[in-house]
Order: sequence, then C-alpha cells, then structure tokens
Amino acid sequence: MYIAAIAWIYVALMAAIGAQSVVGGVMTFFGFTLPLALFLWLAGTGARRRRQAEREAQAEALTPPNDPPQSR
Repeated sequence: MYIAAIAWIYVALMAAIGAQSVVGGVMTFFGFTLPLALFLWLAGTGARRRRQAEREAQAEALTPPNDPPQSR
C-alpha cells in the first residue's frame, strides 16, 4: 500500500511542478495529497486499534492483581 502512496505523491509533485504558478502548484500538490492522507489514515485505523489492544493487554498482564488481603 505504501508503494502506491509514494507513487501517488510523485505524480502529485510532477503535476505541481508543471503548474503555471507557484500558488497553483502548491494547491495542486495539496489537492492531490490531502485525499491520499485521509485514505491512508482511514486504512490504518484497524492496525492502530489492534496495536492499542495489544498494549492494553500487555499492560494488564504486567500489573499485579489488586486483591485486598485475606482476613482470617
């Protein structure tokens, strides 16, 4: 997935370089890359959730139980 994103950024850069003005080039570049950034963020949501769940499970496994002392 990242190779396609890198290729798309290259295409956006080439389109921006070919623009008639600097402002047009900047707007072209951001117009091409902002949807890509949104797509990559949405596509990575599942991986971020899995990593967070793994971190929480690992932290839970490392914490000692919070049981009160047994009275006789």
